[in-house]
Amino acid sequence: MTEPAECGKLEVYLQALGYTLDRFLTFQHPDAMHEPARWRAVLERPLPTSGIGIDAVMEEMAHYLIPNGSAIPNPGCTAFITTGATTVGALATLAGAVASPQRLTLNAFNFLEEQSLEWLAELLQLPPAMKGLYSSGGSVANLVALGAARQHAFEAVGIDPARQGVRGAARLYVSSASHHSIRRAAAVLGLGRDAVVTIATDVEGRMIPAALERQLKEDRDQAMVPVAVVANAGTTDTGAIDPLHAIGTLAHRYAIWFHVDGAYGLPGILDPEVNHLYAGLDLADSVIVDPHKWLGAPVGIGATFVRDRALLQRAFTQEVSSYLELACTQETAQHSMDSLGIPYSDFGVELSAPPRGAVVWALLREIGADGLRARICRHNAMARQVAERADAHPNLEVLQRPSLSICCFRYVDVACPDLDALNARIHRALVRQGRHIPSTTVVNGRLAIRPCFLGARTGPEQAQALVDEVLTLGAQLTKDPELAPDTNNSGIMPDIAR
Repeated sequence: MTEPAECGKLEVYLQALGYTLDRFLTFQHPDAMHEPARWRAVLERPLPTSGIGIDAVMEEMAHYLIPNGSAIPNPGCTAFITTGATTVGALATLAGAVASPQRLTLNAFNFLEEQSLEWLAELLQLPPAMKGLYSSGGSVANLVALGAARQHAFEAVGIDPARQGVRGAARLYVSSASHHSIRRAAAVLGLGRDAVVTIATDVEGRMIPAALERQLKEDRDQAMVPVAVVANAGTTDTGAIDPLHAIGTLAHRYAIWFHVDGAYGLPGILDPEVNHLYAGLDLADSVIVDPHKWLGAPVGIGATFVRDRALLQRAFTQEVSSYLELACTQETAQHSMDSLGIPYSDFGVELSAPPRGAVVWALLREIGADGLRARICRHNAMARQVAERADAHPNLEVLQRPSLSICCFRYVDVACPDLDALNARIHRALVRQGRHIPSTTVVNGRLAIRPCFLGARTGPEQAQALVDEVLTLGAQLTKDPELAPDTNNSGIMPDIAR
C-alpha cells in the first residue's frame, strides 16, 4: 500500500513556500476582503474524495491562501498585542513540528524547554528560585498560575482542592483594568466569577493600594479563602503598571498569594527609562509573560513562573498512566525514549503540546538580551513620540501618558459635538485604508485611538505616519463627514493573543 501523503522533500517545498511568504511580507497585496469571492471560490469546496497531491495544494496556498492572510504581521498594524513572527521563530516552530512533535522524551528540544525558561527568568529579572512552564498563551498561563495559588490557599486551610474540590467561598483581588482571562480562570478553577473582587484604579489605570487594603480588611473576618492578589505589569488597554511593591507588600502582610500578569508588559523591565516601575516584582509568588508578544515568537507561547513548581504538580497532575510513564525505564537512560523528561504535562493543563522552548531559545540566541532591549526601547520611545506630537498639536489630545509602548490619544475639534463618534469614524477609516491599523479603547469614559507598538518590523516611521494620517482624516471628516465610513465601533478591540 502506498501512502498518498508526501512525507519528505522539505527542502524543495520550503524553498517554494519561502518565496511566497517573502512576497507576502512585502505587504504589497490588497487586504483579504478586497476580493473575497475570488479566493473563496477556490477554498470553499466540498470534502474531497480524492486528493489533488501536494504540488496542487502548494499552488493553491501560493495563489489563494497566503496572499489573503492576516493584516496583523503588517508593521503598520498596531491593533493587537501580538504580531507576526520573526523568521527564526517561524523556522524553529517548523523544526519542532518535524523533529520533535511532542514536548516529551530526552532530546535536545526537551532540554531547551528548561534552558529557555531559565534564560527568560534571568532576562526578566525574576527571583532565582522561580521555575517555569510554557503554555499556549497568557490566558492559559494565568490559569496555571492561579491554579497554583488556589492549591496554596486551600491547602493552608486543610483542603486539597485538586482532589477534593473547592469548598466554601473564595476571593481573587484584581484591578478594574485586569485582563478578562482572570475571570475565566476563576470560573474554570471552580472559584466562580463572583469570587473576583474588583479594586479601583487611579486615572492612569493603576490599582490603588489603599483601596485594596480596605477590601482586604473588610474580607479578613469573613468565612472565605483569599486565593490571590493579581497585579498588572502592563495592562492590555493602556500599558499601565500597577504599584507592584505596595501591592506585593500588602499581599504578604495578609498572607495572600501575589500574582503578576506581565503577559505584555513584563519585558518592559529591560528599558532603563521604566525599569523602576517594576520595583516589587521580587515579591511575586507567580508571574506570567507571553513570548509571542514582544519577543516575536509565533502565537501560541505563554510562560508561567512560580516559586514552588511542586504546587503546580499537585494542582494539575494527571497521575501515572500505563501507556506513558509505565512504558519508560527506571534505569539509567540510554535512549531518548527511556524517559518522558521533566513532567511538564503534570504542571499545567496540556498533555499534547509542542516544544515551545526551542522557539524562545532561537529568538534569544539570534538577537540576545541587547537586541531585545533595543527593540523594547524603540517601541516605548515611539509611544512617547506620539504623545509629544499630540501635546504639540492643537487638534490632538493625549488621554493617557504612555508607560510602555501604548499611547492613547484622539483627534479633537472644538466645533465637534461628539468627539467619541468622530474618533470612531477616524479609526474605521484608518482600518479600511489599511496602512496604519491601531485599535481603540475607552480611557476615563472617552474613546481613544490606541496604537500598541510591538512588532519587530515596526519602526519609528510607522508612529509618525499614523499621527499624520489621523490628522489628515480628522481634518477631512470635520469638513465633510461623508468622506469616511460610519462605524458601530464598541470602543474596545481586545487582546486576541491570550
